[in-house]
Amino acid sequence: MILIITSSARGQECADALSTATGEPAEWAHDLQQAATCLREHTYSVTVIDQFLVDSEPEESDHVAEHLGTAFPVYVNFGIAGVPRLVREVRLALHRRDREQASARRSIEQQMRSNLCETLTAMLLSCELAISEPEMPLPALERVRAINDLARDLRARLELR
Repeated sequence: MILIITSSARGQECADALSTATGEPAEWAHDLQQAATCLREHTYSVTVIDQFLVDSEPEESDHVAEHLGTAFPVYVNFGIAGVPRLVREVRLALHRRDREQASARRSIEQQMRSNLCETLTAMLLSCELAISEPEMPLPALERVRAINDLARDLRARLELR
């Protein structure tokens, strides 16, 4: 969802154009107070902010910025920017957001895989040490071997990805 924050009378026209161009619903907040309310109640992918409002109400715009969450901010001067430029800027922001999210997912996946491999290595070492105990009772030895086999299987699955 896209949020447009502007006091411009063209706000709804811009919201409609963005919704049509991107396929995402777009809402219009006519001032920063209404925008803060919208940001607390909904999650947005992009927030288009009128540069005039930022310059004229810096404290209120800081308050809005605190509530952006994962919304990608796009600052536009509605006095000189037309709808085609606005659509272009929002599309670029959506693409940047998608790329950043994909990169973050890959990074988290890599970190989790690394952590899992470290834990599996420790499990496999512990299993090997337990299996090498000469006085290990047979039922316990069978359980440790089963754990060892499961850990090896999990490690193999992680290495395939």
